[in-house]
Amino acid sequence: MKMDSPKVPKDLPIKNFHDILYEEDPELEMCMVNDCTFSDEVLKKVRLSKMIIKNCKFNNTDFSHIEMTDVLFENCDFSNSNLNSSYMHRSVFKGCKLLGINLTDSRIGHVQFDHSLLNLATLGNSKLERVSFQDTSLEGSDFYDCIFKTVEFSKCNINSATFEKTSLKGIDISDSTFESLTVSIPDLNGCKVSTLQAIQFATLLGLVITD
Repeated sequence: MKMDSPKVPKDLPIKNFHDILYEEDPELEMCMVNDCTFSDEVLKKVRLSKMIIKNCKFNNTDFSHIEMTDVLFENCDFSNSNLNSSYMHRSVFKGCKLLGINLTDSRIGHVQFDHSLLNLATLGNSKLERVSFQDTSLEGSDFYDCIFKTVEFSKCNINSATFEKTSLKGIDISDSTFESLTVSIPDLNGCKVSTLQAIQFATLLGLVITD
């Protein structure tokens, strides 16, 4: 998939999320944040741009309506954080933990999730355009009523994920793994699956396959 990478300058100064906690229009840009713990906080409508964030913890933090462009996250923990109604563009989450993250009603474009954990994540009513999930676990995640446009699932665990009211036309899940999925038959039209997965779907439909 052709995707725009984050445009982040070199030699960035060090900053901290606590520095903008009480600002009326919180914004961080052209900087690096390292080893920061910013859990159980509320920082709505924050804008992030052209920055690198490494080894940070944002557990249970409310980042609703966050806007990020050209941001690289490495080894960060967003478990149970709230990023609903977010805007993400040209960003990467590498080796990140996003267990139970709320990304409902979001717009996500040119974003990569690489070797990350998104189990039980909620992305309902979101639009994903040029989004790549690579070697990522999405077990139990909810993609209810989403719009997919050039979305890639490569070597992912999508077991028990929900794709109800989300068209999978043109989506390739053939090298990802699952035991069960929640998806309607019409929305599977045009989805690319492996032979084994085709048998799994047939079994889920109640078909009896004989030699």
